[in-house]
This record gives sequence, C-alpha cells and structure tokens, in this order.
Amino acid sequence: MPNGIEDEIENEGGDHREISVAEFFEKNKHLLGFENAQKSIITVVKEAVDNSLDACEGDEILPEIHVLIDEIGDKKCRVEIRDNAIGLDRETIPKVFGKLLYGSKFHKLQQSRGQQGIGISASAMYAQLTTGEPVTVYSKQEGEPCHKFVVTIDTETNEPNIIEDEVIEPESDEFPGDKDYYFDHGTTIEMNIEAKYTHGHHSVFNYLKHTAIMNPYARVVLREPDGNKVEFPRVSRELPKKSKEIKPHPHGVELGVMMRMIENSSARTITSFLQNEFTRVGRTSAEEICDEADMDTGRRPNTLEKDEIETLLKAAQNVKLQSPPTDCLSPIGEDLVLKGLKKELNPEFSTAITRSPTVYKGNPFQIEVGLAWGGDIEDEGSFDELRFANKVPLLYKKSSCVTTKAIEEVSWNRYNISQTGRPQGPLYILVHIASVWVPFTSEGKEAVANYDPIRKEMKLALQEAGRKLGRYIGRKERKAIQEKKKRQLTSYAKEMGACDCTARRRWR
Repeated sequence: MPNGIEDEIENEGGDHREISVAEFFEKNKHLLGFENAQKSIITVVKEAVDNSLDACEGDEILPEIHVLIDEIGDKKCRVEIRDNAIGLDRETIPKVFGKLLYGSKFHKLQQSRGQQGIGISASAMYAQLTTGEPVTVYSKQEGEPCHKFVVTIDTETNEPNIIEDEVIEPESDEFPGDKDYYFDHGTTIEMNIEAKYTHGHHSVFNYLKHTAIMNPYARVVLREPDGNKVEFPRVSRELPKKSKEIKPHPHGVELGVMMRMIENSSARTITSFLQNEFTRVGRTSAEEICDEADMDTGRRPNTLEKDEIETLLKAAQNVKLQSPPTDCLSPIGEDLVLKGLKKELNPEFSTAITRSPTVYKGNPFQIEVGLAWGGDIEDEGSFDELRFANKVPLLYKKSSCVTTKAIEEVSWNRYNISQTGRPQGPLYILVHIASVWVPFTSEGKEAVANYDPIRKEMKLALQEAGRKLGRYIGRKERKAIQEKKKRQLTSYAKEMGACDCTARRRWR
C-alpha cells in the first residue's frame, strides 16, 4: 500500500470517536421532526400531548390537557403543556426529560402512542439547542408534594444535568396553574423553543383538532399566542379498552433479537426457553420446533452458536402456530370514531368501520375507517384525509403513506362519489392503524410504510365504508330526482288545468 494512503488512514483513524445518541440527534434533529420553526412547534406539542394521553389512558383517567403558547420574541415561543395524569415518580423525572431512549414502552409489545423513548426528551434537547434554555417540569402524584425539576441534556453522555430539584407547595407563587388549570395530580412541562406559530393545515390547532376527533373522551384546551382560547370538548366518558402487554411471536422475531433473548434468558432447556419467552408456544409446539431444527429439546439455549440460533428461528417460523393474541390492541371502536367525526365536523352523513384484528410478521394490527360527508364540510374539490397511527394524527408526508395509497386504489365512483384520480366532494376520509409495531417510514413517525397486508386491510375497510356512503348518496339522489319529477308534474298539471279552462270558455 502506498505510504500516502497509509498516512491518510492513520490520520483519519485518529479523528474517530464514539458519539452518544443525543449527540447524533442534536446534529440530525430533522430526523425527529424538527426541520423548521413551523413544524418544530407542532412536534413539541405532539410529543407532550401523546405522553399525556398515554399516561391518562394507562391509569384509566379521562384526559384533561391544556396547551398554552406565548410568543416571546422573533421566531421564539414559550410552550406549556399541563395534564391530569397520575404524575411521575421523583426519581424518573430527570431521565424522562433529560435522556434520549429512556422510556417504559420500548421493550413492550403493547399498543401505545410513543414507543421509542425519544420524543419528549428530543423536544427538551431542541429547546436547549435553539434557545440555550432548559426544560422545566412540575409533576405531582395524588396526595404527594409537587416536584419541580429544571433539566438539560449532556449530549456527549446522553445523561441529564439537574439544575434545580425542589418541592413546590400549592400555596407557592411558583405552583403551576391557576383556578382554571389546577389539577391535584399530573405533569406540567414548560420550555422555550425556536418556533413559528401559524394557522392552516400544518398547525398546532389542526393537530389538536385531529387529536380531538380520534380521542373524543379527552378534553383539550388550546390558548393561542394572541390570547384566543379554543376548547375541544369531551363528548364521551367511555375510554377505549386498555391494551395488554404480550410476549413476542416467533413469526415476528428477527435473528438479532432472538440472539439477545437467548443471551438474557435463564432457561435451562430450549423447550423451556421457547415456552417462556414467546406467545402461542406450548410444550407440544416447542418440541415440534426442536424436531424441525433437528435439535435436542434438553440442550441449554446459551450453548447455541449463531448458525444454530438461525436454524432454530427458521424452524419456529416454519412450524404452524396460533396467531398472537390481539388484546394488546386498543382500537377506539366505531361508536367513538363516529362521535369524534360528528363533534368536530358536523357532517350530514357519517359511517365507521373497525376491522377484525389481523397479523403481519407476527405483529397484530387493526384498521379503522371513518367517512364524513356533507353538512358543515365544504366542497373544495378533492377530499380531506385524516391519517392516524395508534390514535396519533399524521400531518406530514402524506404521499409516502400507505393510507394515501390505499385510498387511491379504491374505485370511489362505484359509491356515487365523483373521482378524477382522487375522490371529489365534501368528504373526509379517516384511516387509523392500531398496532404493537407500526412500521413508520422514519424516526419522525410521519408516515406508515407501504406493506401489502396493511394496505389490503385498509382498502377492504374503505370499500365497506364506501358502500354505506354510496347507498346514502344513491338514496338522496333518487329522492332528489323524484322530487324534481313531482315538481315538474305539478307544474304540468297547473298548465294543463289552465289550458282546459281556456278551452271551456271558448266552447261557451
């Protein structure tokens, strides 16, 4: 090798160093939705509201969320989000807001809004990066004192720096909230960020409106920078069924995950490992998997080499097993979809479909669809699309989302809806995917990947809802035609009557 190349490699090697995940995202904040000042404020509100809703539903509390926004300078906003959830333990507060990839949901196979442990801590990092200021957190559990933390993130170590840690009494001027916003338990987050508050489709208002549609059991209040207060009222006191945690299914596990599971397992035999670590694997199924892999059922899992683990995994995926249980899902149901659509859109006609759960690569998922037509919905040509994943609105990257592709595959003209590539008319189309694992196209969680089984389920749900809407529009059009004919016949009868009278007068 020429000396020049050796010297170059040596010099480059000297510049190499390990970076933390916080440092990586600090330099690549666009991956998490912080692309510009307009989008960033939506991302911050979204991450906080998602956490609040998950926390409330997890403890079966009807959510009450307040979003308060003030402009504090050129392209700078102060954002405050308050909720009435159960509150956080004092010990966990700094890590939740000051450490990326710290959370309670990442290792669970259970439907939830947030799964990566990135969102709210990334928002705190964005505040720190753009304004140089920390995040302030107040959290109170029922019957306990209110804890206040002021935190920043050490991006080199991905660890929280605690600037303040104190107890705030309700009588204190520092206690968050007033008579309109006081909760006996819950969490309040305050941060200053670089942001541009706007109106329109991509706005905090629109995000909260969509959230209110999909979560009609929540009361959400928005105070805009100009002081305007918007309330999205609760129209149902019925919470969706609570999702349960399940073990992974062999058909949805990859080799690297299987290797880690074996490394962390204390099982003494392969069969006990398979039975204890996976769902839908009993003793008979475990023995069948071992037979398929040509392995001794009594062998210790931690003695398996990589190629043997791969053989075992392929055998597990070849053996016919029951589908995983679907009680890990929490769809909102047809009744709540309808209540949400009627509350925010006031349509002339609405319908909703909740499909039966199905499985993709061992991961359960469920599709829900709602259609709203006419009424207060303006006819602006093309339809409006409402996309949701685990009850969270998806406002960006519509063209990359499987939802859009499923809508485009439906022949809407069969359902009395005019179509020039896309359906036309005063129509809102809502599509929701509920899953323990939503295959997003990026870390920003803005669009769902185009997988055939998911698109097929969406299309079937859209067609079923479309038939109901088509029947309604058809009946309405037929009635309009009958009314028109009736008016014409009445008019003809009057004209004939007048002619008859004229003829009678002439014969006299």
